Amino acid sequence: MLPQVVITVAPTGTLTVTVDGEPVAPEPFAPAWRREDFARVLDQLTDTHRSAVRVEVREADGTVFTDIITPSTRRRRPAPDPTPDRPARQAMPELVVLHGAGFVPGEDVAIAVVIAHGDAAPDGTMRALLTAEQAGASPTREVILLGRVSGTLTIGHPG
Repeated sequence: MLPQVVITVAPTGTLTVTVDGEPVAPEPFAPAWRREDFARVLDQLTDTHRSAVRVEVREADGTVFTDIITPSTRRRRPAPDPTPDRPARQAMPELVVLHGAGFVPGEDVAIAVVIAHGDAAPDGTMRALLTAEQAGASPTREVILLGRVSGTLTIGHPG
């Protein structure tokens, strides 16, 4: 015996679907099914039941259509079982150290090419850590520390 699918089309174009009298709804948080979703809904139902289904479509104007829909001949490959891979070890990046002085304790100090901000130490010094790749992004190989409050400017050429 084939599963009985009843699709009722509302005047607004939304679809209500039942299979053997049991309501079938779209995925959680998905929008309501509409007339343009008709083929996708039938494909989903034939895939789920792995068989042909008897479909009755009830239009808003009272017209009723009946048909037998068979599963699509193209079969999707089942997704492979996920195999837990060990995360690859990442090499620690080479760091470049910059130092500056004359900053107001605790002030925000820009590191230019502005890729980060750091805080000045309680004694007003600033230590910035950059990867070699970050430092190499500047064609002049200049890095600027700029105190946003004090206006202190330190220009360095990390090597």
